[in-house]
Amino acid sequence: MPTFIYKARAQDGGEKSGVIEAVSKSALAMQLHQEGYFLTSVILAGNEKTIGFASRFLNSVRLLAGVSLAEKMIFSRHLAVMIKAGLALPRSLEILSSQTKNKYFKRIINAVKESVSRGQNFSDSLNQYPDVFSEFFISMVKVGEAAGNLDNILVSLASQMEKDHELRSKVRSAMIYPAVITVVMVGIGILMMVTVIPKLSATFIELNLALPWSTQLVMGVSSFLSNNIIISLIIIVFAILLIRLFLNTKAGKHIADRLILNVPPFSTLSRKINSAYFARNLSSLIEAGVPILNALQIVAKTLSNSFFQDSLIWSSSQVQKGDPLSKVLQNFPQLYPAMVAQMIEVGETTGTLSAVLTHLADFYEGEVTDITKNLSSIVEPVLMVLIGIVVGFFAISMIQPMYSLMNQM
Repeated sequence: MPTFIYKARAQDGGEKSGVIEAVSKSALAMQLHQEGYFLTSVILAGNEKTIGFASRFLNSVRLLAGVSLAEKMIFSRHLAVMIKAGLALPRSLEILSSQTKNKYFKRIINAVKESVSRGQNFSDSLNQYPDVFSEFFISMVKVGEAAGNLDNILVSLASQMEKDHELRSKVRSAMIYPAVITVVMVGIGILMMVTVIPKLSATFIELNLALPWSTQLVMGVSSFLSNNIIISLIIIVFAILLIRLFLNTKAGKHIADRLILNVPPFSTLSRKINSAYFARNLSSLIEAGVPILNALQIVAKTLSNSFFQDSLIWSSSQVQKGDPLSKVLQNFPQLYPAMVAQMIEVGETTGTLSAVLTHLADFYEGEVTDITKNLSSIVEPVLMVLIGIVVGFFAISMIQPMYSLMNQM
């Protein structure tokens, strides 16, 4: 755990300074706030510079290491068992910390335990780590604390994360084969560009042949890759990083999400996955007693597609004006299948909205399972056609000069 040198000030003007261990700067600020102080400056021990790029880099590394969905699922399920057995929350967290292999997660659990031991609510303690615990998770825990059934809420969260994990695993498994084929073909293409093409290029140049533009293009790319391998690798890595950074921006994510919604079969898969998440998460929040306006805003943040997120934020404002959710969702036929609005209308009419949403989630999770089973067989022909076009372009580009030579003989 990092050590910080800090200075803090109380409301009455009193100052306090010292050296202390804390998980992060925000955790230290929260701890001092509970003691009646606000943080004025903080320095990482052993470094004279105020926390800046280094801490952000370390936080990024921790985030990349992250806490997996499976780890959070196990955490929730085991914590529920211990609370149900009568163990105090701080003691339960201490046991879970000792059992956790992920060092980053272990630090967070320890920090949460310390915070709870000082009298802070469990949900508020979790709220210090938004990169690990989502707003949905924290909202459910807060409801469980207020209702006195935290163990049941944790069981519900664990079950939901298990379903989410299964859904994501199915999608990832379906994409493995196309991804492997793509990587292998790109690798073969690069190998040909740096081994085979240079030899053919040397022959064409030696024979002083008139080369078409396509052949000149292939030879130019091949020459650059062969003579600048390190620079080429740097450019490729830099391009990948730039693309990833762009996709993390609002504009980049918007473009990527729009593309996904307009490219079959990914458009169908995205609609059904987001519909399943929407129904499952909204059902859980309503069942827990969260008002539907708050629930819609929380659920919006759990969805992967920005268009679905925007639709729920707008829907929340319309529901606040008095419109039923079923009517509001009919404004987004390109996102939600017609059955979603129809089933929600039934739930609103009969007063069983939570149960209806659960059935919807089960249905669309089954639909996703069926799609992922056939996804490889759908994507494979498209992939083969694209690979065929690329290979054909290369073949024609390199064979065409040979035919020209034969005609001259």
